[in-house]
Amino acid sequence: MNNISNILIVGGGTAGWMAACLMAHRWQNKSLTITLIESANIGTVGVGEGSTPFLRDFFDQLGIAETTWMAACDATYKCGIEFPGWCSHTGPSSYFHPFYGEADTHCVGEFFASCQQRREGFDTPTHPNDYFVNSYLAEQGKGPYKQAGLASNIEYGYHFDAAKLGLFLAEHARSLGVIHLQDEVEKVNASNEKIASIATKSYGLLKADFYVDATGLKGLLIQQTLGEKLISYQDYLPNNSAVAISTDYSTDETSDKRFQDMKTQTLSEALEHGWMWSIPLQTRCGNGYVYSDRFITKTDAEQRLRRRLGNNDKPALHLSWTPGRIEQHWKNNCLAVGLSQGFLEPLEAPMLNLIQQTCESFVEHFESQDQSNAAKQFNQTINSLIDGTRDYLQAHYLLNTRDDSEYWIKARENQHISAVLSDIIFAWDNPGSFEQALIKNANHLAYAKTSWYCIFAGKGRFTDAHKHSLRLTEKKHKKAVDICQKTSQDFMYQTDLLNTVSTRRAL
Repeated sequence: MNNISNILIVGGGTAGWMAACLMAHRWQNKSLTITLIESANIGTVGVGEGSTPFLRDFFDQLGIAETTWMAACDATYKCGIEFPGWCSHTGPSSYFHPFYGEADTHCVGEFFASCQQRREGFDTPTHPNDYFVNSYLAEQGKGPYKQAGLASNIEYGYHFDAAKLGLFLAEHARSLGVIHLQDEVEKVNASNEKIASIATKSYGLLKADFYVDATGLKGLLIQQTLGEKLISYQDYLPNNSAVAISTDYSTDETSDKRFQDMKTQTLSEALEHGWMWSIPLQTRCGNGYVYSDRFITKTDAEQRLRRRLGNNDKPALHLSWTPGRIEQHWKNNCLAVGLSQGFLEPLEAPMLNLIQQTCESFVEHFESQDQSNAAKQFNQTINSLIDGTRDYLQAHYLLNTRDDSEYWIKARENQHISAVLSDIIFAWDNPGSFEQALIKNANHLAYAKTSWYCIFAGKGRFTDAHKHSLRLTEKKHKKAVDICQKTSQDFMYQTDLLNTVSTRRAL
């Protein structure tokens, strides 16, 4: 541990408390003091957030039962993401990006083969929804459990209230011995390009051997004090703003089914100047409009979202950012987590996974015997993850076929593309092996093979020069549909899962 005996985390929220939990848990047998300081006047955004399946691993590491944290964080189950409206004139009107699991092994090969044949000009069925069990579960509002318990061959994530998750993690971190201080940071002192101390309003001067910056977009330690500059990705990604408004569920006092219409998918629907999320929580639905302020004003974006929500009169939360990242997330005696590292956008819910991967990777590298290269290797790992995520997010915009606004036309015609993404799109559009392009660029990709096939096929990126249909492929497609439909029949509805969540066994 390099003679580190004191770690000070500056900032709370999901990022700060996730770091506190992982560090305290991993190093609980070491002589180490972990302190987190946060301002009582800075609230946490709780607009409704989604996760990938990696969040399950996080709670598994901490030994926290799924039912325990879900009940505390307004959480629901998530099987994937539905993308309606991204291709309004060609291809499917909507497609589902599933969490791929072992249950799909009987059908995914047919999906890949059918896509390859369609790329060669044959009229084969390539809609991703047909080949993955999770899309059938989401369509029916079902979750990852059967009557007998959790289905081990199904991958899934969650929807949750981020503000409540931060509070839950804070309580757990304190139970692990993390010291919690509420105070205002007045100044960050540096010496020899390292953080030397934190001057606070009530507790005075706080010193530590190592510091964690969880101060959000302002990056008080890593950016403002140590001089790390944000590398803008605005040329790659169109959006820099969002407005969020929650909606209540319509309740029937006579009904026993509190979660009657709750879905197990995130909705990411394309609108005229961006896209809208809908995330079902246990007690409400989180909604938001993600957009570019170059094409629509803040006021107009809010009005349009309210109209979509039935002129909802709930308060609106406006957010703005410059998409991008810093270069050194671990710099000298400081680690940046969360928004202080940078931010891309909410599409595909990647940012919580980035926090988790940053914390877990840091712990591994911090314990490395090769400390001379640990920070360099760590930063390369995190930058590859962020850049790979950026490429997959940008692919959504490049592959759109809408022509109802300048926003979508400009996004599709954007020539500012990484060499990796350009290579992958070229490989899909031209004869040859698409998989070879994925293998060649594997070290730079954040999303796996299945996700890339789903985004191209889901957005209908195929030539119109169909030769003829393949009867064998049609038979295999029908078999895949039958398998998925039959498999999904055994799963429980989200309604019943959440009504009985206290009886579900821990993961």
